[in-house]
Amino acid sequence: MVKERTSPGDQSREDVGSERLLILYNDDHNSFDHVIQSLVEVCGHDEIQAEQCAVIAHFRGKCDISRGSIGLLSAMQASLQGRDLTVEII
Repeated sequence: MVKERTSPGDQSREDVGSERLLILYNDDHNSFDHVIQSLVEVCGHDEIQAEQCAVIAHFRGKCDISRGSIGLLSAMQASLQGRDLTVEII
């Protein structure tokens, strides 16, 4: 029996690009503590990771805070927006 080989080019269109990024944008009205606490509670970051993301967003204007399926990220996005954070899925 001969096994069929597959290559990355053999993936269906649905599989390609199914992983997305959740981006946190800097704002001028939320404290670092609020952003850090939100990332810990919503995204499951540890304190150090959450602090690093907050600092990166502050100085660079944005930071990718999570990667995954659109379903997972949509729930995180809604929760973070409910905490008045500016986030986008790309």
